[in-house]
Amino acid sequence: MPIISGSSHRDGAIYKRATYWEDNYFFDISDRTETRLEPARAYDMPRNMMQIFSMKLAKAPINSGSIQLYGYIAARDEVDLRLNYVFNRTRDDPIIVQQGSLIEMNGPKRAILLIFDVLLEFDMRIKNGENEEDDLQLIDGISEFDGLLMSWRPHEVRIGGNCGAVDTSFALVHNSVEATVEVIISKVQTSFDLSLSSTIALLEMDKEFQLFSGNISESCGLGSFVIVVTWDTLLHLKFKVDHEGCNSNIERNCSFKAK
Repeated sequence: MPIISGSSHRDGAIYKRATYWEDNYFFDISDRTETRLEPARAYDMPRNMMQIFSMKLAKAPINSGSIQLYGYIAARDEVDLRLNYVFNRTRDDPIIVQQGSLIEMNGPKRAILLIFDVLLEFDMRIKNGENEEDDLQLIDGISEFDGLLMSWRPHEVRIGGNCGAVDTSFALVHNSVEATVEVIISKVQTSFDLSLSSTIALLEMDKEFQLFSGNISESCGLGSFVIVVTWDTLLHLKFKVDHEGCNSNIERNCSFKAK
């Protein structure tokens, strides 16, 4: 996936081209404000939207072993052109991943509208010791997704950097509405592993993707997941529970109609 020239953050190049961003994309690069719009507040009718299914650490400077990853990936769309974080972690709260691992997303805050194009802005780093200046740059810059050329089929692109690459899987979802999934674990007797996935209908196929995977040891909320769903189709949720010592997983499904 091409990265727009002169869009790197670490060396400040992106801020030196303020006029370019204003003239060509109509936003102020110095405005680091997160989108203020909440889910279901940005759209009053079905629209074409971009669904990001997953992000994966495709290449890392360490082929085996864990690394600490932090920074952000955010979309800028034509609703307000502000940062809509898909992934956002501080240096003090990195995620632990290995090459080939999925990167757990904690966004977007609202659905990503796709009329003409969407900008994906990113600055992701690998923690390397005590001092931030010693950290390795994974990916840095801005890439443009053209809404007129984007496929409705799930598509994967690679964003490359000096010290690795991130694979992003996404699709254009036609005539879609925004759904918010919130899951609360209200009672836990013994700890268990939980996998939560969602399936949505695209034009001629269904696409399943993971929302959460982890161990549950106490009552908690899993967070809020924003998903775009084609109007008048079903959103399917699949829960898989694995207890230590059990021979088989427990699986439960539920569905909701987008209307």
